[in-house]
Amino acid sequence: MGIGEVGELLRKSTVHIRSVNRRGQSFGSGVIWDADGTVITNAHVAGKGATSVELWDARTVPAELKDRDDQRDLAKLKLATASAAAVSLRESPVQPGELVVAVGNPLGFTGALTTGVVHAVGPVSGLGRRRWVQAAIRLAPGNSGGPLADADGRLIGINTMIVSGIALAIPIAIVRDFVRNGIGPRLGVTVQPVSLGLLVLSVEKGSPAEYASLLIGDVLTGANSSPFDSPSDLADSIREARKGIIKIRFTRGGHTREREVAISLMDRANCEAA
Repeated sequence: MGIGEVGELLRKSTVHIRSVNRRGQSFGSGVIWDADGTVITNAHVAGKGATSVELWDARTVPAELKDRDDQRDLAKLKLATASAAAVSLRESPVQPGELVVAVGNPLGFTGALTTGVVHAVGPVSGLGRRRWVQAAIRLAPGNSGGPLADADGRLIGINTMIVSGIALAIPIAIVRDFVRNGIGPRLGVTVQPVSLGLLVLSVEKGSPAEYASLLIGDVLTGANSSPFDSPSDLADSIREARKGIIKIRFTRGGHTREREVAISLMDRANCEAA
């Protein structure tokens, strides 16, 4: 299958998303995940207000926000009408040097096609330990939320951002986990990166953090053997927690000595904070 054929195949599975929120309208792309009309996109594209989706055949249909994970920047929408143009999913790991194809709606150009190669797969400096598909491919605002696919048109990631000229996509394994399990447990704190870790700015009432007696002003320094450099590190540690228990290290009151507390996590029905 040639690149032109791959592009046409991906265009049928790619949608143009318009979301209305308090700041006005936001635009981006999304990918049709299954024939039931599930669409996956970035959380920053989906927004939190009314959303409409334009399909490849120019039909515009309303979409309902079903789930969103701001830490992983993923959102799940459900179209008011089902669509059979679901994307094919890649099962095997992607390797550096592979040819990749992206389709999206950059700068108002609907269904724009661009190609490139995989630069690396793994963490990016300054973005914590989360893995990314890093591709030398030309993207622009409006590509966010759209598909990054291999040369056979199989989805390998969701395009999310550009850092130092390299496009970053959320790997398919992370997207699958979000689709199957939703946002999962939360600690119940708002944090801000500081030199020593993550400064706690707020603690949600009734959250696991409150039950563990974490306080505003505490600095979360790590969990297990992993330090915290960014909020995504905390989110990753929570998702990796075994049996719903996470051991958080933190400092309090300017003291350099670290303390450790074991926290029992609750599901999102009881704790909605990030």
